[in-house]
Amino acid sequence: MTATTRRHMKQNRVLWLLDRLERAPWADPAIDRLGSAIRSLPLGRGRDLLHGRWLGHPVHPLMVQVPIGSWLSAAVLDTRPGRSREAGVLVGVGLAAAAPSALAGAVDWAELHREQARVGLVHAMANWTAVGLYAASLASRLKGRTAAGRAYGYLGLTAVGVGGLLGGHLAYRQASGANHAEEVPHVVRAGWHRIGAVADFPAEQPVRRAVDNVPVLVVRETGGTIHALAERCSHLAGPLSEGTVADGCVQCPWHGSVFRLSDGWNVQGPATAPQPAFDTRIVDGYVEVRLRRAGREANGEWSGPGMDRAHGRAG
Repeated sequence: MTATTRRHMKQNRVLWLLDRLERAPWADPAIDRLGSAIRSLPLGRGRDLLHGRWLGHPVHPLMVQVPIGSWLSAAVLDTRPGRSREAGVLVGVGLAAAAPSALAGAVDWAELHREQARVGLVHAMANWTAVGLYAASLASRLKGRTAAGRAYGYLGLTAVGVGGLLGGHLAYRQASGANHAEEVPHVVRAGWHRIGAVADFPAEQPVRRAVDNVPVLVVRETGGTIHALAERCSHLAGPLSEGTVADGCVQCPWHGSVFRLSDGWNVQGPATAPQPAFDTRIVDGYVEVRLRRAGREANGEWSGPGMDRAHGRAG
């Protein structure tokens, strides 16, 4: 075997460790207890605020910029003589911002898949280790132990780096917080697609169909209007066709996200992105759907006679 072949066969050690972490069940009992406790917190509407539904993506990555930026800036000042006091102020700012950032992350973490939650737990442990080290750093600085304060600070920054590595794995390798319906507009071909006879869709019952191998949720209202959305939940790809339909919305059976059937808008989290919606019509007793493109209604394509037919109203 040549050196080139051995080099190509060698696995990245960091990825190997992370893959093992995803499969390790040792923390599952703690994950179950912590997740249940976080989900039971009486946060009310604040839960969607912490998820970032108002922002369109998770708010946790935005919030962590404050503690990370403060601590990194403190580390830079610690390299300059006589700037320990200013560095201490930045350490304190980072500590004050850590708690709300951690709460936002915990609310997101409690709704993750098992493999994601395992990595997320160690991510949180690394970050709380950093908080403890920075608290020790601030206490040392307040007592005039500048050298110890700097040492604790650099150890804390190392822990933050480990947490950041794990957070990147969560976001980019495991797609935690990503929009799991984003690819739909890039996969579904333009134009109308026939998905079945009207009789195949019982009133107020979610039905799963496929367009270009993309699962589609179809719901026919009692009044005859037919709605169609991308079927895989934008949060973590839960099957909306197995969810509950009520009050013009569908609720994901996995984590409880609620989407409006008329346009896919996410009216309740943890989903932070809406579902891609389809226009519907009935032709010769068959239902046809077409992916709704931005600006189509604004351009007046559906104005004038035949609008009800184009929007899938039977009769």
